[in-house]
Amino acid sequence: MSLVRRPGVLLSTLLILLMGAAFFTQVVPYAQIIDSRHQVADAEAQLAALETENAALQADVEALETPGEIEKLAREKLGYVRPGETAYVVLDPPGTPDDTVEPQTSPGITEDRTWVDRLWEFLSGADLD
Repeated sequence: MSLVRRPGVLLSTLLILLMGAAFFTQVVPYAQIIDSRHQVADAEAQLAALETENAALQADVEALETPGEIEKLAREKLGYVRPGETAYVVLDPPGTPDDTVEPQTSPGITEDRTWVDRLWEFLSGADLD
């Protein structure tokens, strides 16, 4: 009951509690605002990277629409030649490390799999790994 006798102590205590409550109600939203700003900055950086990649891909698409680029890729990748040209294929000499490489087997494939497992791997694309 000593608090009732001293109204200044009660008033000071209430004032401190109210100021503390006001402070904490302002700190939490401020932290959320700071976090949101960091998220926006990260999203803008990701957007800039995607726009750069998109511009590079668009340049590739535009280059692929030219007849010269199509011919170049057909010659390099598919081995096409024009009529009257002679194509030569250069082979590595026998005994090079490329000839001695054994065919690789997929380590994830085991013979004790059920047909359901094989079907699921085929449908999910896991058999391509």
